[in-house]
Amino acid sequence: MTARQSSFSYEEILACGRGELFGPGNAQLPLPPMLMFNRITHVSEEGGANGKGEIRAEFDITDDLWFFDCHFFGDPVMPGCLGLDAMWQLAGFFLGWLGEPGKGRAIASGEVRFSSMVTPKTKLVEYGLDFRRVVRGRLVMAIADGWLKADGEMAYKAENLRVGLFQEK
Repeated sequence: MTARQSSFSYEEILACGRGELFGPGNAQLPLPPMLMFNRITHVSEEGGANGKGEIRAEFDITDDLWFFDCHFFGDPVMPGCLGLDAMWQLAGFFLGWLGEPGKGRAIASGEVRFSSMVTPKTKLVEYGLDFRRVVRGRLVMAIADGWLKADGEMAYKAENLRVGLFQEK
């Protein structure tokens, strides 16, 4: 068996956003400005907190990112929903990386907690997802717990993130 690629550069994740990585009709990442990471540093079907797989990614923060101008004027902070969306993006990518067919859509999340913020002073955001389960039936779905660190400090935690793959009929 050939080993799957375990990390992806910015150009490779842009190719995913254009639908070129997993083929037509399959998992795609959003393109900038909604793409919320610059590289995937590690992805594995094994490992993670539950031994069911993990994915790690990084996002370089610059003070000219689009959301800092509008959220909030005079008090810039990355919207928490964008960090949460990045976690859903990574879960969908994981399913496509596994070779599962269909387009990814966020389904749900359990509890989400914010303990810190991403501001223009932040330099690096790190994301991690530890998969609890991958369902491979009529519905293909990943269930994972995720986190976001801002310059190494835990800032967000999300439990039971769910992303499904859907095929056009």
